[in-house]
Amino acid sequence: MSVWCGLAHAQQVPDTLEQRLAACAACHGKNGEGLKANEYYPRIAGKPAGYLFNQLVNFREHRRQSPAMNYIVAFLSDDYLRDIARHYAMQAPAFPPPQQQPSSEVRARGEALMKRGDAPRKIPACTACHGERLTGMAPAIPGLLGLEVNYIAAQMGAWRNGLRRAQAPDCMANIASRLEPGDIEALAAWLAIQPVKLPDPLPAGSLKLPMECGGT
Repeated sequence: MSVWCGLAHAQQVPDTLEQRLAACAACHGKNGEGLKANEYYPRIAGKPAGYLFNQLVNFREHRRQSPAMNYIVAFLSDDYLRDIARHYAMQAPAFPPPQQQPSSEVRARGEALMKRGDAPRKIPACTACHGERLTGMAPAIPGLLGLEVNYIAAQMGAWRNGLRRAQAPDCMANIASRLEPGDIEALAAWLAIQPVKLPDPLPAGSLKLPMECGGT
């Protein structure tokens, strides 16, 4: 056997889903629980498979911007992305404890927007789409709990400033464009202190959405 053949044989990697997901686990954790190192990598475990698939497609099509994610999924097929989405949708690692309590004023502002919205500004309650317990709804509306406060604020800010987009009609971009920076701070702070009581998303069709969404 030649030296080249020997090296090629030694470098063979098993073609398993676990091996394919090694790049995901490096940032998001073995079971998609999320990691915080120099920066925060969000929890993806237990989110609806349709939502996770949409996000992978959004990264591939550069509707969402992250150099690492854009590169990793650049040439992956829809079928491959669906396999990844289904895998993480079935994971259920423990949630982190609630984070530091904000001031009562910030907490009240966040809770009001979350549960009642702001009708004069045409901002629906977050619970109208994400559910009373904020665990999302199948097939493609994500849960909002168990995420780091700065990550939540950054994503809302990205929606508001047009740096994060989704398939039209882009309902989250429309809603976020009506939020003030103080609204985003309050929503993120309130979400970050909520305990997780029911991690599973609602079944499809459980809620009648207040507006049409192309896919978050």
